[in-house]
Amino acid sequence: MIVTVRGEGPLIVSIPHAGLEIPEEIAPRLVSPARARHDADLYVDQLYAFAFKLGATLIRTTTSRTVIDVNRDPSGQTLYPGQFTTGLCPLVTFDGDPLYQPGQEPDAAEIARRRAAYFTPYHEALRTEIDRLRDLHPAIVLYEAHSIRSVVPKLFDGRLSEFNIGTNSGQSCAPELARSIAAICAEQQRSHVVDGRFKGGWTTRHYGQPDKGVHAIQMELAMRTYVEEVPAADWPPRWDDVHAAQAHAALRPILSAAIDFAKAQK
Repeated sequence: MIVTVRGEGPLIVSIPHAGLEIPEEIAPRLVSPARARHDADLYVDQLYAFAFKLGATLIRTTTSRTVIDVNRDPSGQTLYPGQFTTGLCPLVTFDGDPLYQPGQEPDAAEIARRRAAYFTPYHEALRTEIDRLRDLHPAIVLYEAHSIRSVVPKLFDGRLSEFNIGTNSGQSCAPELARSIAAICAEQQRSHVVDGRFKGGWTTRHYGQPDKGVHAIQMELAMRTYVEEVPAADWPPRWDDVHAAQAHAALRPILSAAIDFAKAQK
């Protein structure tokens, strides 16, 4: 299901990976529904709920990324050539563990069905909101809200920075927007990087057209910024108001800066 909460400000917060729902016809094919939910951007929808009070529009899907990843290239092309990453309909977890029982992986027809049922509606909703807000504002910011475990050896070395800003190597938004967000992270004394391991997914790359007034930027939070991460055996961690409040101290000015940036464009 796609959930859209409409605001009138020049900011869209897109949340493609917080969903945990797995349809009944897919669940029996999986090795474990719990394993299938392990790579969710846990609680990100709850973390960014405050954005509506700033005037932002929020869009999210309640469907698990294991079913289909709405932030991947629908053609199936990898976003990070030469690096491990999961696909449009992932077959393995971020740790490389199989998601499906042998012989139960989705074939081409099943992938096409999922695209029509889940991927296309998400992007139709997103395009509708982009067009609506562009009619109201000279420019808008599309902010892709993500999170990931702080340590995922198969995806990256060591411990991830807390705030990972992606701009598709400067192509998806004006450089001053990325600089302002990075400056807020620095002021908050939070570790951060611009266009490091995470440069932005398909949504950021596809919709980011600064010359047409759509500035797209991705924020990949290390989960320790808003929850106390736990060992895999104890997953998932619980929502933590204290950790979330600490994250909000940086996220509120970041989103406000994005709105101010969009309003300043001519």
